[in-house]
Amino acid sequence: MDRIVLASASPRRKQLLEWAGLSFDCIPSDADESIPDGLPLEEIPVHIARRKSDAVKQKVEPGSIILSADTLVIAEGEILGKPADRSDAIRMLKLLSDRKHLVITGVCITDSHKEVAFAETTEVWFHPLDISGIEYYVDHYQPYDKAGAYAIQEWIGVTGIRSIRGDFYNVMGLPVSRVLPFLSGYFHRF
Repeated sequence: MDRIVLASASPRRKQLLEWAGLSFDCIPSDADESIPDGLPLEEIPVHIARRKSDAVKQKVEPGSIILSADTLVIAEGEILGKPADRSDAIRMLKLLSDRKHLVITGVCITDSHKEVAFAETTEVWFHPLDISGIEYYVDHYQPYDKAGAYAIQEWIGVTGIRSIRGDFYNVMGLPVSRVLPFLSGYFHRF
């Protein structure tokens, strides 16, 4: 198999690929992650994932397979990115309390000749979250590097999520079961 490069500094994406038994290198992307005006919500993470791949493509030898991803959390029509501070994290978690939100991960897998890009959507429902639980989570887990101010695999996910519809690992940051067929040879037949 050709060299696989994960265009990410995300410890969660790295962990998921390690769990899948893949050998890969990490080269974090310094791509612009701003959102162009007028882009439909479901296209935003794929657009940003492509930017990340393009930024890393310049840093690797030809023939490398670049895997990039971007995850958005959307609640009540609002994109919840990484919280700016404690009060922003608390605000986001209050918004997620007792309602459904979407987690959309855009994925781009590319080499020097071809590209596969797609989005995976998972629906997540939280139980009602009380303010003391929200503050405990924010103060103890400091979710400032996480879209939507939470990680499903941490305390708040274990205690606060009522149900999910879709890929659990997508909520962690990478729909691994959709990515693996492309990385294990299927990509080369495209």
